[in-house]
Amino acid sequence: MTTPWLTQPQLASWVRTVAVMELLPAALDAQLRRDSGMTMFEYQVLAMLSEAPEHTLRMTRLAAETNATLPRLSHVVRRLEERGLVTRAQCEMDGRATNASLTDAGLAKVEEAAPGHVRAARHFVVDALTPEQLDQLGEITDTILQRLDPEGKMTSLYLRHDATV
Repeated sequence: MTTPWLTQPQLASWVRTVAVMELLPAALDAQLRRDSGMTMFEYQVLAMLSEAPEHTLRMTRLAAETNATLPRLSHVVRRLEERGLVTRAQCEMDGRATNASLTDAGLAKVEEAAPGHVRAARHFVVDALTPEQLDQLGEITDTILQRLDPEGKMTSLYLRHDATV
């Protein structure tokens, strides 16, 4: 089977997409480290817990929501526990499972970090685009996510781009 190589326009779009995938996470991580003393992944963990009912999720669900392996997530949650931002406990409904819960200090930390993170998201993406381009970006990312995350594991806690808030 012969691989259909990318055309010049396709290659140009792909190279720019790869550049965004590399540069945007690094820029967001740098802002969070500088302003809040946490990594982007730590912020994601705290944010997912802050959005969950009773600020609690099973570790397996939190791993899916953050696209992390359980060992990576356990390591980060342990660090967040040491800082008093998260607690872990056996799940009451299933003794084999472990729940992660946001502490009051963890909620305060994510609420403190959120404005700076939103400013960065606006600076790097939202405000750089026209409303029409932002709608197109939502449509494009939904199409790509249908292939990468067809079950919506990473986005299930959030409203779709076309929903009203």
